[in-house]
Amino acid sequence: MMGALQQQSNGHGHGVLLLAEAGYAEVDPTGRYGRFNEILGKGSSKIVYRGFDEWRGVEVAWNQVRLRDVVRGGGELERFYGEVHLLAALRHRGIVRLHAYWVDAPRRALNFVTELFVSGTLRQYRERHRRVSAAAVRRWCAQILDGLAYLHAHSPPIIHRDLKCDNIFVNGNQGEVKIGDLGLAAFRRGGGHARCVGTPEFMAPEVYDESYDELADVYSFGMCVLEMVTLDYPYSECSNPIQIYKRVISV
Repeated sequence: MMGALQQQSNGHGHGVLLLAEAGYAEVDPTGRYGRFNEILGKGSSKIVYRGFDEWRGVEVAWNQVRLRDVVRGGGELERFYGEVHLLAALRHRGIVRLHAYWVDAPRRALNFVTELFVSGTLRQYRERHRRVSAAAVRRWCAQILDGLAYLHAHSPPIIHRDLKCDNIFVNGNQGEVKIGDLGLAAFRRGGGHARCVGTPEFMAPEVYDESYDELADVYSFGMCVLEMVTLDYPYSECSNPIQIYKRVISV
């Protein structure tokens, strides 16, 4: 595993020829991973490209965060660093696998390479395949719960804090789902957490009260199941977070 402070250096001459020959836009500092210009996903601060692992001969997801963009975004930089460091320590069949990470100082970018999920997120997958049996949904649920159990079994437990179908990734040809996007994840403190974070539609009542533990993830899982079955976000009838909050605390 490469350290987070390792710097990128493509160089000239042979390095340029290597990029041109392989069709890469850039390579990592070891030369193991190459990035193509094909964009698989894009957020406010992060772009996910298709990449290739030459050592194993498999395609990967090359995640690139432009540091100048996240610095302007306040706590975003801290969130991305937190996700990378946490992923680096996790090894489980139900959690997205991190292969490498490094800082590209000249480009002012944080790069991290993860597994590639050919079918996107569970929300995207469910929208494409609207007719799914209850047995298939149960298999997805079992895998998600397996990943959650792994996170919660840590000492102290790890709380995902933003579990939703947008943050669960799918390899559709294998029926495989894994939990990802751990940018808001945190270790449980002794007295419970006191920070209200997450996606309103999936947040447990105690999260709004700013006093919660890993059981908040179990509530979010229930909302994920509701989304899988109905093909819609929970509380889709609400037009803003305030309305969602009122519905949640009134249950």
